[in-house]
Amino acid sequence: GGTDKNTFELKRVLFWAEAQITDRWSFLFMHDFSSVVQEFYTDFRITKNKALTVRVGQFKNGLSLENPLSPTAMEAIDVYSEGVTYLTGCGSDPLMGVQYGRDLGLSLFGETNNGKLRYELEVMNGQGINKNDGNNFKDFIARLEYRPVEGLNLVATGQIGRGHAIATSVYNPSIQIGEDYKRHRWTLGFDYKNKWIHTHGEYLEGYDGDVTSRGGYLTSAVPLGTPKVEFVGSYDYFNFNTTLGMGQHKAIAGLQYWFYKKCRAQVQYVYKSAYRTNDQFIREPSHAIMCQLQVRFN
Repeated sequence: GGTDKNTFELKRVLFWAEAQITDRWSFLFMHDFSSVVQEFYTDFRITKNKALTVRVGQFKNGLSLENPLSPTAMEAIDVYSEGVTYLTGCGSDPLMGVQYGRDLGLSLFGETNNGKLRYELEVMNGQGINKNDGNNFKDFIARLEYRPVEGLNLVATGQIGRGHAIATSVYNPSIQIGEDYKRHRWTLGFDYKNKWIHTHGEYLEGYDGDVTSRGGYLTSAVPLGTPKVEFVGSYDYFNFNTTLGMGQHKAIAGLQYWFYKKCRAQVQYVYKSAYRTNDQFIREPSHAIMCQLQVRFN
């Protein structure tokens, strides 16, 4: 999710190590190519089944359908929707900075009803990766997933908390650096997959101080006669500030070729009706052609 009118971005390369200490205890450590630590956490399964597990450390927060998912599983080259990128701390909100959707905290999660119902409760610092908490408040995140039939997953998430601004924002000019502000969010989404289509969509809404932001997206991948070649299409609308009318439409169309298991080549056309550059919200269209080669070993 770059902010320039035409953006070409070299994707981050991630390195990680996982270890299974016992059948109930495991840990993960992950950093990027520049050795910036992205994740470090340990899981301990309290119950004999999957009903209750505790996680402590730095990890992706559970807000929204998309944020917990790996970028290697997403259809779009610029990965997440505009609303997810903004509301979860992936980088487009200057008040939060670039946190890649991760934070320090504690999570309780589990599955019941033969995997049809999954829940997650989190207590997070709210400041992002590799940072001390900027205030005395914690962010509380809840996530509930329900799989009524094979291939369909319904997801509802919510967050209440207090942000601590690390910069000023064109989207929310009344909040100053170092100020604590109300930061609440909620989302409703679905994911559906069968042999003919993989599609997911979501409605998102956020409240930062006195500013409301909201939007939604629908993204699909459709095989073109063979599972190896797919058409990718997406429509995404997000209004960063409903009072100031900072709405942005985004459309994506392209192809992807799975040449080996989780390895693929992609090319996509991306249209945006508006974009942010420096401290300005520009209400002019932008166009980009993006290409990506993904090689995954696990």
